[in-house]
Amino acid sequence: MKFDDLDQKMRLFETANDQCALPGIWIIARIDGRSFTRLTKEIHKFEAPYDEQFREHMVATVLHLMNCGFRIPYGYTQSDEISLLFHKEEGLFDRKLRKWVSVLAGEASAAFSIRLGVAAAFDCRLSQLTDETLVRDYFLWRQEDAHRNALNAHCYWTLRSNGSLGQQATERLLRLSVSDKNELLFSHGVNFGKLPNWQKRGIGVVWENYEKPAINPKTGQAVKAIRRRLKAEYELPARADYASFLEQRIQEAKTN
Repeated sequence: MKFDDLDQKMRLFETANDQCALPGIWIIARIDGRSFTRLTKEIHKFEAPYDEQFREHMVATVLHLMNCGFRIPYGYTQSDEISLLFHKEEGLFDRKLRKWVSVLAGEASAAFSIRLGVAAAFDCRLSQLTDETLVRDYFLWRQEDAHRNALNAHCYWTLRSNGSLGQQATERLLRLSVSDKNELLFSHGVNFGKLPNWQKRGIGVVWENYEKPAINPKTGQAVKAIRRRLKAEYELPARADYASFLEQRIQEAKTN
């Protein structure tokens, strides 16, 4: 059989299940660490419940993903997960979903592994959303998840540091309301409201314009050039203010 005929025959098995996102559909990627509990507690013993070095590894991975060829106006990270909002008209790989999933998971795994010095893996899933309200609500949902995770993590490790075993701490937290958990922390000298916002709200990454000294190639004169760079936001707003912040990011995802 000629190679061209064989090539055409076999490629059908690779592409038979290809799906593409429709034009005009919003796409958000959620990229999660695989087996990160073991990675961060046994292989690399990061400080619990939050570790600034681990935080910086996650932020650096977001920065890498937002510079790896896709148009991504907004990135967000909390715990061991990353969410990316793509430009509404992003057409890389003809919007083939399997390509996006594999490339994003691979890029995240490689970037994080290089920083950590050991192999680490991420998986990836894509949400296809039909309108801007769903895009906004997606990120409000992930921030609320960050808030709940922070409250539970601080309560869990407070109990552990005061003698409770892991299962005991978990079972006790299941019986507590949000107000009970706040009271538990307060009784041990921890004011949850005063903990760092990046722990409770997550971290956003946005593009910003800045001026850079340059030389006009035609006149040789010193001028100011406008460039773009990524900026990590460690003090994200919450609730209604975060919704307004997100609406600006969504507008950027339609125009820039």
